[in-house]
Amino acid sequence: MLNISIVLYRPNSMQLQALLKEIVKVKCLNRIYLIDNSPMKSSEFVLSDKIRYIFNEGRNLGYGKGHNIAIRESIYDGIDFHLVMNADVVVHAEDIDAMHHFIEHEPLVGQLIPRVIYPDGSLQYVAKLLPTPLDVFGRRFLPEFLMRRRNARYELQQANHDKPFNAPSLSGCFMFMRTKAVLQAHLFDERYFLYPEDVDLTRSIHKDWLTIYWPAVTIVHHHARGSYKSWHLLWVHIVNMCRYFNKWGWFFDPERRRMNKETLASIKPHE
Repeated sequence: MLNISIVLYRPNSMQLQALLKEIVKVKCLNRIYLIDNSPMKSSEFVLSDKIRYIFNEGRNLGYGKGHNIAIRESIYDGIDFHLVMNADVVVHAEDIDAMHHFIEHEPLVGQLIPRVIYPDGSLQYVAKLLPTPLDVFGRRFLPEFLMRRRNARYELQQANHDKPFNAPSLSGCFMFMRTKAVLQAHLFDERYFLYPEDVDLTRSIHKDWLTIYWPAVTIVHHHARGSYKSWHLLWVHIVNMCRYFNKWGWFFDPERRRMNKETLASIKPHE
């Protein structure tokens, strides 16, 4: 069985309702958790008895801490798989069932993400290497032409995205995870308010499991890139990335070096 959690903050009502109407049709679904960090409570999204709405009393707990509320219930209830997803994705119910079937029959896989595209059909690079400080801050503050080659390497643009591959960092927009693997990785690190918690958790799962990009299924993500539009979110991004590098290492991170080297050696280049 599968639980799904979506963390909300002032969501687009029409977009979210369309998503919920689709994912309640998932055959392997046990429950959908809506974790609402918004200032005001809303009951309009409880469209089914399979949806559990949790309002955090106007407190914005952050992305990872919000999802951990639902993940802990999945662990307590013995649910084998947990899907963390954004409210701004478009996915078909049968595709979630296909992902469930795949990971259920691949015992070494702890996490997967499908092919993710923008609304215009272009590819989002959702499977990456583990970032260095230059990868994170260079792409934000240095001219694009200086970072083009390094950014392509970091985003694994040379990989054949028509084939599955194992990568140590998968986007938080859609994290289909084996609950046992999440528990082993100690869930989301709640010290992060936003942004690097997906890198952090995937990295921890990747130590003992395969974390797979699986292009047999395609979803659409209306990627907001909030920190490119808001000075406040940019500051939140910087602060939390500093926390990430304080935890794992800024320039001396042997595990990052090993994982990235193994990933680059294993992926098949696009022909």
